[in-house]
Amino acid sequence: MSLDSVQSAAAEQFGRQSHRYGKGHILADVSDVIAALNRFSLPSPAHVLDVATGAGHTGLHCASLGHDVTCADIAQPMLDRVNEAADERGLKVMTRLHPAESMPYPDGTFDLVTSRVAPHHFSSPESFVREAARVLKSGGHLLVIDGNIEDGDPVAEEWSHRVETLRDPSHHRFLSPAQWRALCAAAGLQTLHAALEPFKMPDLEWYFDTANTSPANRAAVLELVRNVPAEAQRQFNLAEENGKITWWWRRLTLIAAKPADAR
Repeated sequence: MSLDSVQSAAAEQFGRQSHRYGKGHILADVSDVIAALNRFSLPSPAHVLDVATGAGHTGLHCASLGHDVTCADIAQPMLDRVNEAADERGLKVMTRLHPAESMPYPDGTFDLVTSRVAPHHFSSPESFVREAARVLKSGGHLLVIDGNIEDGDPVAEEWSHRVETLRDPSHHRFLSPAQWRALCAAAGLQTLHAALEPFKMPDLEWYFDTANTSPANRAAVLELVRNVPAEAQRQFNLAEENGKITWWWRRLTLIAAKPADAR
């Protein structure tokens, strides 16, 4: 599997930290996935591909609904966690090792492609969307859930990028809703829903531990937090609660569809 530098960083980071993403992780709460899936219809069973699956929370939820699920990731240790969780829950999924930007499936394979809190690690979101459109069946759907920044706020975007890159060197870039809609349009997908909602991150120290952030980078992030620009404070609402630094992510839920007559 040939990887570029961004993909290699993600594979190394998530392979090393895979044990932190299972039970008790904030992503184990799939209420956002449930709400998104309620916005459109799927065949029963549907063929589902969960890209950059991590510990498999989204894919395993889809499998629990009776769908035929493939969980894909760039890090084999993450896929090992998926298989362990599937066995524990009595669920059946297929796991595949590959990057998000290159999918080893025939055209028109899946009814649904999902990627949750992962695309900001992709070296080429454009390639991911193009590949998702290719492997979707006519009438299929793409679901992306990820951290985000509001359109037209470069100061907050740059501050967030500096924080995330220091915290986790495998971070690449958050995209705004307008950028995601443009990528979908370029790939022939119709955006049906794109909404931001605040999502509370309850403890910066936990966030550091999840990424195994170095002491020097933790100090640099804390300095950025102490000097947060007004534009970023407005978006992320940083605060201190019981000695813990909290903030609110802007979480994007985007649903796009491949036209029913598309090939």
